Amino acid sequence: MVACLKKLYQKWEKEENVKAVILKGNGRAFCAGGDVARVCEMGKAGLHGPAAAFFNEEYQLNYLLATLKKPHIALIDGVVMGGGNGIAIHGMFRVVTEKTVFAMPETSLGLHPDVGASFFLSRLPSRFGEYLALTGERIDGAEMLACGLATHYVLSEDFSLLENDLHNLQTSSQDVVNNTLNKFSKVVSPHSKSFLFREEAINKVFSMETVEDILLALEAKKGVDSWYKSTFEKLKKASPMSLKITLRSIREGRHQTLDQCLVREYRMSHEAVIGRVSKDFYEGCRAILIDKDNSPKWNPAELEQVTPEMVECYFAELGEKDNELKLPIHREISSPRSRF
Repeated sequence: MVACLKKLYQKWEKEENVKAVILKGNGRAFCAGGDVARVCEMGKAGLHGPAAAFFNEEYQLNYLLATLKKPHIALIDGVVMGGGNGIAIHGMFRVVTEKTVFAMPETSLGLHPDVGASFFLSRLPSRFGEYLALTGERIDGAEMLACGLATHYVLSEDFSLLENDLHNLQTSSQDVVNNTLNKFSKVVSPHSKSFLFREEAINKVFSMETVEDILLALEAKKGVDSWYKSTFEKLKKASPMSLKITLRSIREGRHQTLDQCLVREYRMSHEAVIGRVSKDFYEGCRAILIDKDNSPKWNPAELEQVTPEMVECYFAELGEKDNELKLPIHREISSPRSRF
């Protein structure tokens, strides 16, 4: 699917009769990801090259979408997780509904929020990027709109009418597309228990220097507020290795361009596939996606066992045998982008 989409977008960008691209899901979800299960199978069979090559092509697609010269409208109705966000969030327009559920749950899979997440999550207000990346917290369409992950909120029942109007535009004008989306857009507010109302607490806790410090801060407040307790428990269930590389990834991403983020994320994913330092990626996929027993046995099992040297392996430049991710960095990021 990644290879097919990449070829199509390259083709559509050159065709004059293609004025814009509308992307939607086929079924109850927009795209729930889960692509890593196949990558895991290849890696376990010793096919590390093909497994890493999947990430290489996927990240090229992410960059192509982010720099597409024509309006790209993602109609995000239903679940959008993991790799699904790579084909939704980078696009020019991200339309969500009352059915939308967003998450980047990679720390529970022994991986890291990739597909450019270290770019788009790190640019959220406050320390929301660290919070969503480390916990894998699920948020809804109204929350996506409020924090800038989405550009418009439209009721699911209005999608067919919206699509019809978009099809009739026959223009690549961003302003015209935006005006059409605004016709159907609703003003919504986040629910009362939204993470957005925890900004002060999230800022204080998730600005801590290390994952250990974050956990200590959460643990100290466990008896005061259920949010601290549930957040603490989410982090305790995640891969210690994933937590450490993810925190560094988000913080580096805050000061990097999208292409720099994707190049670094590819190095991280490449290391996860090779499994020299940790095989948590394979264990997480087994526990969550394959056997579904939800009881991964992480190794290293504790944060204290994850050394700086181990973390550094995920960020190091690839050797001569392995090709770095190569992107056409002369392409410009599309606009408008409410959060960038």
